[in-house]
Amino acid sequence: MTIDEIRENFGLLDEWDDRYRYVIELGRTLAPMPDAEHSAANKVQGCASQVWLSRTVDASKPGEPILHFIGDSDAHIVRGLIAILLALYDGKTAREILAADAVAVFDELGFAEHLTPQRSNGLRAMVERVRTDARGALTAAS
Repeated sequence: MTIDEIRENFGLLDEWDDRYRYVIELGRTLAPMPDAEHSAANKVQGCASQVWLSRTVDASKPGEPILHFIGDSDAHIVRGLIAILLALYDGKTAREILAADAVAVFDELGFAEHLTPQRSNGLRAMVERVRTDARGALTAAS
């Protein structure tokens, strides 16, 4: 699912209860994360729920590493937020990731007013983790 498809589907849903159900459904579409990836190194700090993000880097094009992510959470709504985050970032170059403003996209979708402060902090922690991974991939490619 692309971020544009998610935006379009959000636009069709008027009620936040329906939007939450849609986000939970998005979370159910995440590929299962292997048990070995549920490690301390992949755990995202700063989230109220348990969240894991794992990345692989395709460095086949010099200077343009492409990052691929998988993610998981023990909370259904957070799995959905991860699915949206991956729609934004998975398969993108490190530079594209660093140029994208995920928080603005989540705000555009209305999450700023509809997430608890704890979930908002967790979302920011996930975004920062992806951005840190992108910066690391760029540094390694230099």
